[in-house]
Amino acid sequence: MIDRDTIERIFAAANIVDIVGDYVTLKRKGVNYQACCPFHQEKTPSFVVSPSRGIYKCFGCGKGGNVVNFVMESESVTYPEALKIIAKRYGIEVKDEVLTPEDIERNNNRESMFALNRWAADYFTRFMFSEDEGRSVALSYFSSMRGFSDATIRKFELGFCPSRGNRMSEDARSAGYKEEFLLSTGLSIKRETDGALRDRFYDRVIFPVHNVSGRVVAFGGRTLRTDKKVAKYQNSPESEIYNKSRELYGLFFAKKSIQQEDCAIMVEGYADVISMHQAGIENVVASSGTSLTEEQIRLLSRFTRNITLMYDGDKAGVKAALRGVDLILKEDMNVRIVLLPEEHDPDTFARAHSSDELRGYIKDNAQDFLAFKAQLLLGDATDPQQRSAAIRDMVQSISLIPDSIRRSEYVKYCAGIMDIDASTLGVEVARNRDGIKGNREATDFIHRQQMREKEATEANAATTPSVDVTMSAEPMTAGSTIATLERDIVKYLVKYGHCFFHVVEGKDTVRINVAEYIFAELDADELQFDDAVYREIKDEYRREWEQVEIGEEVSVHRLVQSANPKVSETVVNILTEDDNYVISKIWQQKDVHTESIEEQLADGVPKALMMFKWRTLDKHICELQRELRSKEGDDGEALRVLMLLSRYNEARRKISALANRLI
Repeated sequence: MIDRDTIERIFAAANIVDIVGDYVTLKRKGVNYQACCPFHQEKTPSFVVSPSRGIYKCFGCGKGGNVVNFVMESESVTYPEALKIIAKRYGIEVKDEVLTPEDIERNNNRESMFALNRWAADYFTRFMFSEDEGRSVALSYFSSMRGFSDATIRKFELGFCPSRGNRMSEDARSAGYKEEFLLSTGLSIKRETDGALRDRFYDRVIFPVHNVSGRVVAFGGRTLRTDKKVAKYQNSPESEIYNKSRELYGLFFAKKSIQQEDCAIMVEGYADVISMHQAGIENVVASSGTSLTEEQIRLLSRFTRNITLMYDGDKAGVKAALRGVDLILKEDMNVRIVLLPEEHDPDTFARAHSSDELRGYIKDNAQDFLAFKAQLLLGDATDPQQRSAAIRDMVQSISLIPDSIRRSEYVKYCAGIMDIDASTLGVEVARNRDGIKGNREATDFIHRQQMREKEATEANAATTPSVDVTMSAEPMTAGSTIATLERDIVKYLVKYGHCFFHVVEGKDTVRINVAEYIFAELDADELQFDDAVYREIKDEYRREWEQVEIGEEVSVHRLVQSANPKVSETVVNILTEDDNYVISKIWQQKDVHTESIEEQLADGVPKALMMFKWRTLDKHICELQRELRSKEGDDGEALRVLMLLSRYNEARRKISALANRLI
């Protein structure tokens, strides 16, 4: 467990704009910041960060919370793990309280794997710099053959695994790391013959793989042997913390530059990334060990909508470029292609040129995907049949673009290149679009509409303080459940607890504080909330309220920073939702009376409490009626239940009479 003082220090230090900005590209809009949501696919930004409140909210998918909630959601980690990630960024020491054996047993396996990987990365680097074998084999390779400086080597945490097949495993065990995590991370392999551990990466130079927040999730090991029977690269297997299709090598080191340049350069290998960084081109990442995937492209889309593919100029490089194009287009991103001279790959090209020469080459040789494809396909087309096949190939790519305007422009561009009628090409593109299984454009649109309708329905149900009621009917609609009324009361506390409203009592007008009125009404009837989240918010607010003067605004930061993600998210949703009452300038211009906040509170707060009492009585009456049926034959118990029912029904009649006066 992390003590409360440390948690408060972490929250005080954490800048939500900086933290969220590590994952998505934020753009200032007034006092807030906007971006496309990292938690669902969208083209129009609906994700908002409020630095003054320390909260984020997506008005598309509904997710919201504080800076810790964001890290939890982004990294799929627990609350303590998220706190530690943020604390590390700001240099705050986190000391866990002494754990019981039961606590240790429950300790998260993911965190143990992360800890082991962190130890292993340090171990490999330390071995390379401090041991004779490491210096003579690995350090010599990195510095002499690859031309990496010490600063670059340490930046990317490169290293070496000893050639003795089990030394790393033995050293890890000696350092206190368990066999189960050595196996689950893939650092060690168990021999079938005798069950002994051996090192997966023995006698290999090491490239740690960092996730977007900088945690080591895997390793790549390259052999320096010339024996063709030995695989050149050995990579960590997929695990609880590593999915190769969702990680991009170098993204942690490149993300700030990608945001600044508004472009990501995609290469193939570890050395390609490192050499480009050392040459001063830092907005570079690699898929490393896998073909480019949708998940990797979506990860990049958090930082930019522009990708430049830089591959070798040979046939393999051309094929790799073409494979990536359609996936990128499908994700509605812009793609350009740079092919290097056939004798080069990005690693050798970067080492042979200065930073300015590299930038100049990229600028002069980056081609739009369509121009690249046309040049490639038409160059091989010598007859009408081949030409037709080339056009269909290009049509297929254009069809994948979700945005209709961009698609239309590419149709015109392609028609010009191919010397074909644009309308004919447009028909083919439309036909292809109709045939694309699971059209993402339509799917996304429907998803957004559903989410907005759901949010609107929930917000209206939760925030509407007045309900149409007939004089003879019960004073609420069927949709006003106890849960929605509890949320209503919590909303009045969180947003308006410090405010006042006036009520008429006889000939006098009395000024009443919202929070004082709510707590007095709940206490008078000894009422509690059923919902644990709303109950926690109410109780925490009350603790803060009791420390201030009546009418003084209660800080809700403690609620926003709650260790309970559901509490934090609920409070953020309440703070960011629009009230049902909106004063319209049109009404004001037409001299139509619109209620002030005080009038709204005078109307809404008493009704919310009255309706909550009504529903609570309804619940108790139903429970007593069931109990009465079970007491047949027991006259004494039946009489007790009947007396309670009579009391509750009398209270119900009083509330009904009050409702007739209020509504």
